[in-house]
This record gives sequence, structure tokens and C-alpha cells, in this order.
Amino acid sequence: MLSWATLSVFVPTFLFVSLTPGMCMTLAMVLGMTQGIKRTLWMMLGELVGVGLVAAAAGAGVAALMLKQPALFTLFKWVGGAYLGYLGVMMWRSRGRMAIPSQIETGPPAGRLQLASQGFVTAIANPKGWAFFMALLPPFLDSSRGLVQQLAGLIAVILTIEFASLLVYATGGKTLRRTLGKSGNVRLMNRIAGTLMIGVGLWLALG
Repeated sequence: MLSWATLSVFVPTFLFVSLTPGMCMTLAMVLGMTQGIKRTLWMMLGELVGVGLVAAAAGAGVAALMLKQPALFTLFKWVGGAYLGYLGVMMWRSRGRMAIPSQIETGPPAGRLQLASQGFVTAIANPKGWAFFMALLPPFLDSSRGLVQQLAGLIAVILTIEFASLLVYATGGKTLRRTLGKSGNVRLMNRIAGTLMIGVGLWLALG
């Protein structure tokens, strides 16, 4: 179990970091625009699994080993960035399942597995996430107590806050979709979402 002293510091710290715009939050906003909140929940599921794995690996010291392999680290960044950039280009061209069709209420939605995979890839391919958890978790772990129990408690808090933050961003995307949709600017909406996605991909690859 985590002490109240630990929680009183860890919760506001991670809440601030989680609410700061980043790759996963931008993705939640984009999908909130293009897929709606309910379908975005599948992306959130994949993202939360990825975040949990990254946090667990960082806490166990695996991230330190990964950072000693520059080639692997760079490959991770470029593969993830290229994938998100491709999705962004397709959305800019109003093509692909992530793009909003000209008739907003019709058109095939993205598959659940596709959405979950996208969230998972975004979470585990984010080098800033690995570095962040490496720096954040150790100070909150007490070597005199069971590591597994402490790490499990911290990850539970992390995933709860992360899920709440993703919902905030996805809801904002849905609101933006409704506003643009009333004006009939579906192409503009696709281009905004595609630009955001391309930006996330570049951030991942070059950051």
C-alpha cells in the first residue's frame, strides 16, 4: 500500500504532467473529432495498456537498458512517427478510415483493434514517456518495502489519472467536431486533425 504522504505528492505531480498536451492527449483529441468518444475508448484501452507496460518496465530498470541501445531507441521513434505521419496524410487527403466522410453521420468507423493498436503504439513508442517514468518513479519507491506492491499502486494511480485526462481531451475533440460540422467544414476538420497527427508523428520521430 502507498502512504498518504507519497500520494499527496505523486497525485498532483502526475496530474499536472498528464494534462499537459502531448502525443497521447493530442491523439485522443484527434480521435474524439473523427471517431467520437465511444470509439476513442478503444484507443484509450490500448494506450493505457502501453502506459502501464512502460511504467512497469521503467520501474524495473528495463528502460535504462533500452536507453543504452541508441539504434533500437531511434528505430522505435521513427517507426512510430512514420505510422502516425501516414495516418495524418491520409486524413489531410480525406481518405482512410480515420478521416471524416463528407457525410459526417455515415461512413465506416475505424476498427476497434486498429484504434487499440494505435493507442498502444503511441504509448510505447514515445521516448519522452520512457524517460519521464525513469525519472518520476524511483523517488517514490521505498527500498525498505516491497517493490512490486509499491509499483502496482503507483501504476494504478497513473492509469486512473491518464484515463481521466484522455477523456478530457477526447471530449474537447468531439465538441470541436460538432462546431465545425454545423458549418459544413468537413474537409477543414480533416485537415486540422491530419495536421495534428502529422505534428505528433514528427514530434515522435525528431523529439
